[in-house]
Amino acid sequence: MNLDFGQIFPSMRFILDGVWVTLQFTLLSAFFGFTLGTLLSLIKISSIKPLRWLAEFYTSIFRGTPLILQLALVYFATPQLIGYRISPIEAGVFTFALNSAAYSSETIRAGIMAVDKGQREASMSLGVAYRPMMIDIILPQAFKNILPALVNESIALLKDSALVSTIGVLDLMRRAQVVAGQTFLYFEPLIVVGVIYYIMVMGLTQAAQVLERRMRRSD
Repeated sequence: MNLDFGQIFPSMRFILDGVWVTLQFTLLSAFFGFTLGTLLSLIKISSIKPLRWLAEFYTSIFRGTPLILQLALVYFATPQLIGYRISPIEAGVFTFALNSAAYSSETIRAGIMAVDKGQREASMSLGVAYRPMMIDIILPQAFKNILPALVNESIALLKDSALVSTIGVLDLMRRAQVVAGQTFLYFEPLIVVGVIYYIMVMGLTQAAQVLERRMRRSD
């Protein structure tokens, strides 16, 4: 095997700077995606049929089309449609948040429905309004039950973030491609970036396991 990691060593700082870009993108997408996903899940279990249909239609659109197509549409069509020159990172966060919301809304909805109905009936009999009941009683239990699924969604966001390299964001994947173009070595920078992604995913998995154990002990 003719490998030469020494030639890409001077570019390691450049590659590692992409870790913050990738994490920033993932965290923002997860935050906005899970927030919107929670709202969508509440709409899906509401008694207002038009809103339920709109939520279901929204979900079907984002689950039924490729993520890279959604990203391209947001990035290239936004300036043409509304005249706003959207930045690559804005397009990425916006697209991934909307996509994540579609998937996580189904997970959150299932978590809400899995909470014992008796707790809702007891809350209503005590005069607890719908909003505080959901925020203080139902949603905390639902999120505890679906934490592994939400972690899987976060991991998928972290890995899929490599797609933003297609619109010029200098994330880990894009920086590996830049180094490969400069050194004419393609295997080595990709292996380095692969190891970095693996470390980040394992770190996120371990942190989620610690959080899950603490939540179980708090029962």
